[in-house]
Amino acid sequence: MPDMLTKQYYGLGTLITLSVSMPADETDLDAGYHVIKNMEDKFTVNRDVSEVMAINHAAGTNLWVSVSPDTFELISKSVKVSQLHKGFNVAIGPLVKLWHIGFKDAHKPSQTVVKKIMPLLDSTAIELDPAHQSVRLSRAGMELDLGGIAKGFIADAVRKEWIHRGVNSGIIDLGGNILLLGKGPHNGLWCVGIQNPNKTRNNILGSLTTTAKSVVTSGIYERYLTVNGKDYHHIFDDQTGYPLSNDLASVTIVSEKSLDGDIWATLTMAAGSKKGRIWLNKVDGIEGIFVTRDGSVSCTKGLKQDFKKFHQFSN
Repeated sequence: MPDMLTKQYYGLGTLITLSVSMPADETDLDAGYHVIKNMEDKFTVNRDVSEVMAINHAAGTNLWVSVSPDTFELISKSVKVSQLHKGFNVAIGPLVKLWHIGFKDAHKPSQTVVKKIMPLLDSTAIELDPAHQSVRLSRAGMELDLGGIAKGFIADAVRKEWIHRGVNSGIIDLGGNILLLGKGPHNGLWCVGIQNPNKTRNNILGSLTTTAKSVVTSGIYERYLTVNGKDYHHIFDDQTGYPLSNDLASVTIVSEKSLDGDIWATLTMAAGSKKGRIWLNKVDGIEGIFVTRDGSVSCTKGLKQDFKKFHQFSN
C-alpha cells in the first residue's frame, strides 16, 4: 500500500500486522505492539502467570485478586455480556482447557467428564469488587477465559494509542480482527477482503468497502481437532459442552469498536445465520456478513451496497 509503513509481529497466538501512513514511523508501530504485549501479558490463560491466571488459581478460595484497571474493565464487560446473552460465556475456561483444541494435547473428552465440569461454567459465580478492582471465583475449578473478547479490547487500545501519538491513518490486523484508522486509499475508503471459511487462508469470497471501522471475523475453520474422521472446531456451546452445531462457518461483524465486533461475532456464531441476521438487523451500528457451511453468503441490510460477493458466490 503506497505511503504506508508495515511491520509484522507475533502475539496473541497469531501473526500481527500493523501499518501506519507516513509521516508516522516505526516507533508508532512498535508503540502499538507494546500495547498488545502488555495487555496479552495480563489477559492470557495460555501461560501459568498472568492477572487472569492469578484469579483462576484462586478459584474456590476466599481470596479476592486485585487486578489492573484494564483487566478489571474487560472482565466486568465480559461478565455483563455473559449474564445478558446466551452464546457468550467468560467462564468457559474449564471447557476450553478440557478439549484444548489448537494445542498438541487436544483430545475429545468423554461425555462423563464434560458433564462433570458443566456446573463450573456459571458466570453468576464470578464476583466483582469495583471499589478495589478485585475479582473472585466462588467455585473451585472455575476459570475465566477472555479469548472471545480480548483481541477486540486490545485493538481498540492500539487505536487509542495511535490517535494519542498523532497517527492519521493505519491498519491494526490481529488475525481475525481488523481495525481501521483514518482515511483509506480508495477515495478515503478502505477495501477489506472477506475470507472463504470453507477454503484455505487467502481464498477471498468477496470484498467490503467501508469507512474506518472494525471488521471482526469469527469462524470454525482456524483451529480444529479430527477424531475418527470427524472434525471438532474450537468454538464451544456452553449448554452442551461440545463445539457449536449450526449452519454457520463464519460471521464477519462490522462495527465502530473492535470490542463490539468480538462480542457480536461470538453471539451470532452461536445463534446461526437466520437468527443472527434477523438479530443484527435490529441492532444500530452493527452489521454482519454470514457464510454457511454449504457456502451460502448473506449480509445485513446495512451492507447491501458495501459488500460485493465474487460471482461464484452469488447465491
